[in-house]
Amino acid sequence: MSRRRTLRAALATGLGGALTACAGKDGPRTDSPGRGALRMPDEAHPHELTYMSWPTRRIWGADTAGVHSDIAGIARAIAAFEPVALLANEQDAEAARKACGSGVEVVPIPVDDLWMRDTGPNFVLGGDGGIAGVDLNFNGWGRKQAHGRDGRVAREILADEKIERIQAPVTGEGGSIEVDGRGTLMATESSLVNGNRNPGKSRDDIERALKELYGVTTVIWVDGVRGHDITDFHIDALARFSEPGVVVMSTPDAEAPQDVWTRAHDQARGVLDRATDARGKGLEIVELPEPVDIGRRGDGFLASYVNYYVVNGGVVLPRFGDRRADRDAASIVRELYPGREVVQVSVDTLGEGGGGIHCSTQQLPKSA
Repeated sequence: MSRRRTLRAALATGLGGALTACAGKDGPRTDSPGRGALRMPDEAHPHELTYMSWPTRRIWGADTAGVHSDIAGIARAIAAFEPVALLANEQDAEAARKACGSGVEVVPIPVDDLWMRDTGPNFVLGGDGGIAGVDLNFNGWGRKQAHGRDGRVAREILADEKIERIQAPVTGEGGSIEVDGRGTLMATESSLVNGNRNPGKSRDDIERALKELYGVTTVIWVDGVRGHDITDFHIDALARFSEPGVVVMSTPDAEAPQDVWTRAHDQARGVLDRATDARGKGLEIVELPEPVDIGRRGDGFLASYVNYYVVNGGVVLPRFGDRRADRDAASIVRELYPGREVVQVSVDTLGEGGGGIHCSTQQLPKSA
């Protein structure tokens, strides 16, 4: 369950009135769409398109060919359901087009790496039918990786789309939060209440910001794990909302050794078993067992089916080569998302880098 261990390795406003510190293409703005009614929809909300990005040799080195194959496979799978816009450095654009095919639009915006869930904007909808993008000030997961280009990806996407930018008063990543679209948000403390992102800020400070940014009233915190992977353990490898009131959890094998990851799972399971959502209702927990028979993998391999991605009419799910576990995961996800086609994609190199399908994608939701 460890995350990205193998990768090579200015908070301008206070919380009061944080959302007035917005910046559009032409500079600072003081308005936001449907002020007071912003909300982040759940992932199953219809999408306009999916954003991805093309990883660079500077980060991936000898693994570049393999990770390019994985990203192209994910992009092609998503493109069967909805448009895909893939960001790439200008010198890589032609190779990306050839690998991904004509169904994927390659956009020449500079990038360092592929983790669009963390570098891209989190889109929120306003009560007036408008849309804005939250920029979480990506800082390389606490300055663990070079991010000169990726630190500007959210800003560049929003400028390109002429969508209002909301600069968050906290630093984090999209993979560190999970919403049900009905007022509830889950997060790991380890990835947000951390001096490498938010020095001097308490959990209460960060929670207030998350509530205002994403239009939620309830935040469920689990401990997570600090310092054992580059992300400090994101929630999207552990627990996801399949619908309001239903949480699907990545579940270690019963014979897995006790370590920081299994202990983090057990702690989170205890919290979620007792938690109530924004409606005051308890949560149904659905276990999604992790694969076991996957051969020799690196210590940082992310073997989590929960890191799937919901698209228009489908779900793109990892395949790890454990035939029974792969089959069972697909069956469980079909039950969680009735009426959606489940497509499984092999992501071996991506997994060795400690990430997965969800980590590499970011949805642009349809607005009213």
